[in-house]
This record gives sequence, C-alpha cells and structure tokens, in this order.
Amino acid sequence: MYRLLSAVTARAATPGGWAGGSGWRGAHQRAGLPPLGPGWVGGLGLGLGLALGVKLAGGLRGAAPAPAPDPEPLPQAEPLAPQEQSLAPWIPQTPAPPASRRFARAIESSRDLLHRIKDEVGAPGIVVGVSVDGKEVWSEGLGYADVENRVPCKPETVMRIASISKSLTMVALAKLWEAGKLDLDIPVQHYVPEFPEKEYEGEKVSVTTRLLISHLSGIRHYEKDMKKVKEEKAYKALKMMKGTMESDHEKELKEKGGKSNEKNDFAKAKIEQDNEAKGRNSKPGKKKNDFEQGELYLKEKFENSIESLRLFKNDPLFFKPGSQFLYSTFGYTLLAAIVERASGYKYLDYMQKIFHDLDMLTTVQEENEPVIYNRARFYVYNKKRRLVNTPYVDNSYKWAGGGFLSTVGDLLKFGNAMLYGYQVGLFKNSNENLLPGYLKPETMVMIWTPVPNTEMSWDKEGKYAMAWGVVEKKQTYGSCRKQRHYASHTGGAVGASSVLLVLPEELDAETVNNKVPPRGIVVSIICNMQSVGLNSTALKIALEFDKDRSDIP
Repeated sequence: MYRLLSAVTARAATPGGWAGGSGWRGAHQRAGLPPLGPGWVGGLGLGLGLALGVKLAGGLRGAAPAPAPDPEPLPQAEPLAPQEQSLAPWIPQTPAPPASRRFARAIESSRDLLHRIKDEVGAPGIVVGVSVDGKEVWSEGLGYADVENRVPCKPETVMRIASISKSLTMVALAKLWEAGKLDLDIPVQHYVPEFPEKEYEGEKVSVTTRLLISHLSGIRHYEKDMKKVKEEKAYKALKMMKGTMESDHEKELKEKGGKSNEKNDFAKAKIEQDNEAKGRNSKPGKKKNDFEQGELYLKEKFENSIESLRLFKNDPLFFKPGSQFLYSTFGYTLLAAIVERASGYKYLDYMQKIFHDLDMLTTVQEENEPVIYNRARFYVYNKKRRLVNTPYVDNSYKWAGGGFLSTVGDLLKFGNAMLYGYQVGLFKNSNENLLPGYLKPETMVMIWTPVPNTEMSWDKEGKYAMAWGVVEKKQTYGSCRKQRHYASHTGGAVGASSVLLVLPEELDAETVNNKVPPRGIVVSIICNMQSVGLNSTALKIALEFDKDRSDIP
C-alpha cells in the first residue's frame, strides 16, 4: 500500500496527475501491483483512506492534539459505465441460484397452489420444500409461524409432523430387521411380554410386527366404540359396492347401445330414492372424528413406551388380525416398545442415532420444556370461527406414531435417503463406486410395496404399504390419464398438518447410464393448522417440478 501511495503522490505532481485516469493506472502498474479491474476507482479510494488513517494515527501517538489542516479536495472519479457498474465488486450481487432459475415456472405455479390451499382453509402459516434429484431447489414459508408476535414462516420453521413419524419409526424397524435383531412375523409377546395375548370371538390370535406396521393388527385407534367403527366400515363397504354395481350397470347399457325405456328409467329413479331414504335413516351411529377424541389431548407424561401401553393393551381387538385395515396410532406405540427391546436402547435414543445418521439435525421429539428454536405455534378455529391457540398436549404416549417435530429441509433429506436406497440397486452395474443406501434396496422395495387388504385414505388410488402409502404406476387408455408411481405419508395432529411425498423418476436398466441416485422429486409441506389435506397439493407440486425437469435436456 505504501508503494502505491508513493507512486500516486509522484504522479499527482505531474500534469493531469489527479484527473488523468491513465496516470492512476500507470502508478498502480509501476508499483508492481496486479492490473486494476473495472471497480478500481472505488477500491483505490477506500485503500487510500485506510492507509492515510493508519499513518495519521501512528503520527499522533504521544503528541498533543493539533488543529487539523484544511483537507485537500480529493479528485472526482469519472462515473462508471453501466457495464462497469454491474461488475463493480463492492456492489452486493444476489443473483438467483441456477436451480431456482431453472425451475422458475414450477416455483411460481407451486407458490400459487400453496396460496390457494392456505386461503381456502385459513391456515396461519405453511412451509414447503422441494428437492430434485437429491438437491433442494426451493423452500419457502408463507404466512405466520406465530400470529401473536408476527413471526413469519421460513424454511427453518419447526412444526409438528404428526403421522410422518410412523415413516421414521419404520426406518428403525427396518435397520433392526436387516441386522437380524427383529423378526417381523412372530408374535409381539416375544419382545414385549407386557402386551397380553389376544383372542377374537373366542379364538386365540397372533399380533405380529408386520401386521402392526400396515395397520392390520385389529388394535384400535382413538375411537373406543367398536360398534361405531364396524358400522362405519360396513357403510363404506356398502357405498363402494353400490358404486361398483352402478358402474357395471352403466357399462352394460353402453354395450347395448345405451338405450333405456321410460319404464326402466322410472324404476331406476325409484330405486335411487329408496336407497337414499334408507341411507338417511340407517346411517351408522355418528363416529367422532379424531379431533373430538379425548385421548388426542392427553396431558400426561409417560416415561417410556412400555408405560404408555396401559392406555390400550387390555382393550379387545376390533378385527381378526390380518383380515381388515384399521389405521391405528396406538399400534405404533407398541412398535416403539418392540424397537426398545430389539435394540437394547430407549426408543428416543435409538431414533436420535438414526436422525444423526440421516443428517436430520432439527428433528426431535416434541416436549414442552426444552427451548426449540424456530418452533411454531399451533392453531385451530373455535365454534365462532375465530383463530385460537390449541390446548397444551403431551405426545409422549405416541412418539413413534405422531410425536416428532421437524423442518421441511430435514424431511427432504429423509425422503431422499429413502429414494436413494430404493434406486441404488439399479445403478450398481453402471457405477460400482456408489455408496450403499441407508436401507438396502430389497428393504426399500419391501417397504414401498402395497399390502393387500389395506387402504390409503389420502389417495383412493393407492394402498398402504409399510408405514407409507403407495400409488402404483397405471395407465388404462392410450393418450389418457397416466397414474405415476409415488410414495407418501400425511400427518394430522392438534393444530398441525403435514405431508412428505416422493415421486421417483421412471427408470430402467437402459436409462441409468451417466446418472446418480436419487432420481426424482421430493416434496414436504408442513402447516400450523389441523385438518388440512395436503397430499394432492404436494403431488401437483411434484408434477410441476418434474415437468420443468423433463423439459430441460
């Protein structure tokens, strides 16, 4: 710097020394410094000021203050050309990341979808995250994480993920199964003798880990009234059968030319009226929805999974194990106890190890006492349709089935880890240097294979698999609707809704060359309002990003 100052001082004494731009550049070069860029004027001014300040401070040490001389006016630099201004290094530049520019259309369209669902349900806040081929390309928060204090949602906002916790628990069960520490098909009493043996209609029956995972065990959910549950299932089955019969009848009419005389039309209308009247008068006893059940609002703290079994372990099974699907969060409470006994660790300790391995550093069990940064507040509308805070709840009785907090970023990491494990087997022949997946390919195929006799309530096209809902690839007619294969799980908790959806790229042995897993779209959405259906929105968003991805060579 001092070499530069000396050269500049010498040049200043020559004609045009201050004003001549070539003089400054020449002094810079004679000082043996690199060539100046387009922003040299501002940079030099800053350097001169700093150097003179240091020199002045050194000269004043130990001296009495003296009146400062009138400063010599500094030269006025010529204004930079527009091109130079855009390149000036001291002007902060915040260009959009390449991924954001690449998916700009999908982001704009998806943001509009989120605004729609947020406005329709009156949700205070909603957060979304999207990854493409393992890389996060968009995350954004809309609305408020905390309405009272006007704290906006952001990608780091932490919310209840509710039943997505079941998919996390499945990873623990799968790791134990892969290690040979857990048999999925023996009675649960082998691991948890505290859970009593069961009978159904006088017959001794077995509840296994596999049946628990896919909600086929017969263990109840929050509704304790067996009669109401059975009536509701029978009513749904009747409606489905009626729809099938009507569809078959319409098909038959089409085959005959679609003609029907007035007598047949009158008879059909009469039957529909009779059925409608019967439906009104013979509807099953009204079953409360989950948010009207007292157990959902438990405030009791349970020390471990074994202790929380007392809530339901002595209740009768609603169905014979394996015969019918009955979604049950309590079944996952029993699975948490199985994890403890098979692993030798406390359930939460074992899960924290998994979260560490998956780099899910913001995913924790929900507890009231710890300070959890960026934690949102949770809301519901009261009977007067006013927004209110939800009551305090303690989720220690259902960590495994719905008790974790997370961010969209952590959920994307989880989804991509599952997708990598699912696909890596296809890539092994073309790329032998690939690392193994967190779960083996055969394990992931098992987890994402639909199980018979199950239901996927958030998408009727699918079935429940092992802690995930799965829709399989299907196309009935040419140039018509094409159903994509995807896996997802939704969540509903007090004051919260969530979804994690994985849309794998359609791959085969011939298309994996020069590609690395994971290949596909992962979408996570969390919301601080209960009873918000998010799966269809997540699927639409995934397809928007998949379209942009496919359009780019």
